[in-house]
Amino acid sequence: MVNTEETHYACGLKKEDFQTTIDGKKTDLYVLRNAKGNEVAVTNYGGAIVAIMVPDKEGKLANVIQGHDNIQEVISSPEPYLSTLIGRYGNRIAKGRFQLNGKEYKLAINNGPNSLHGGKEGFNAKVWDAVQVNDHAVVLKYISSYGEEGYTGEVEVWVAYSFSDNDELIIKYSAKTNKKTIINLTSHGFFSLAGIANPTPTIDDLECQINADFYLPIDETSIPTGEILKVAGTPFDFREPKAVGQHIDADHEQIKNGAGYDHCFVLNKKEEGELSFAARIKEPKSGRTMEVYTTEPGVQVYTHNWADGYKGQHGATFPRRSAICFEAQHFPDSPNHPYFPSVILEPCKEYTQRTIYKFGVEK
Repeated sequence: MVNTEETHYACGLKKEDFQTTIDGKKTDLYVLRNAKGNEVAVTNYGGAIVAIMVPDKEGKLANVIQGHDNIQEVISSPEPYLSTLIGRYGNRIAKGRFQLNGKEYKLAINNGPNSLHGGKEGFNAKVWDAVQVNDHAVVLKYISSYGEEGYTGEVEVWVAYSFSDNDELIIKYSAKTNKKTIINLTSHGFFSLAGIANPTPTIDDLECQINADFYLPIDETSIPTGEILKVAGTPFDFREPKAVGQHIDADHEQIKNGAGYDHCFVLNKKEEGELSFAARIKEPKSGRTMEVYTTEPGVQVYTHNWADGYKGQHGATFPRRSAICFEAQHFPDSPNHPYFPSVILEPCKEYTQRTIYKFGVEK
């Protein structure tokens, strides 16, 4: 059972600050605490993760994910995807158009000429139903109606967050549809392993490793060109650990197109859909580490290249490049690239995805 009297959390957040009613649906805060006393805090507005409290090498707890400390700030955030769930389609679809069964569908355009992260009001801006809650996990449910943001089919989505005693944040996704459609779900966590502060440090010194021999180059509107290129000899080679900032401003066309890293890496997989190692980061001063494991074929790595200086939890400020995102997903614009892994969901099938963010310390 959940301790409903608990109001004091290590993260310093209060349930009442996340409680309101939007279009008849109630929002709330759910704090998952493991046996070590470490915490993950989630709100059902957009499924946003608003705190992850884990220790540094000295045992000091700090929040390592960017978010806000009340529901009003979550709703009005200058970064609308700040550590939220993303859907129906994570990442971009060129010109907001795709074909299915010979019919062209037109999606909401909200990022230059393209559709991004599900459209003008994606899953990040929806109140989800909390259908299962306990001290270690919460399951959120949302029904996306036929025609929402231009997508076909009614889709029922479940996302389960759990926090293990090994400091693993496990996110499980599942979805079903009543009509053939496309889907690509992800979580847009903005990770700052140094800890949220005022100002939050940049990620330049983060040591990063990505298990990918290939990546997807993009055009000037961040749409994949259709090529799948080797990372070898490019700023995108993270097969061995290196500082994120080493090549983040390199004189390279792809770095310029993304204003840094904002690219999908093609993960090395032995089998389609296997849960396998995707990436690892280490923050040298705190000693904190995070490993990413996923069943997805790709991970979009985004180095917080655009928004700058907005405020988050407890008055902290988030300068440009103060966070890194590992968005486990299928490839951007997949419906318009038949040789990319399929994102089609049939009525008789179930969409499933699992991603794990494992936190640790290296002294």
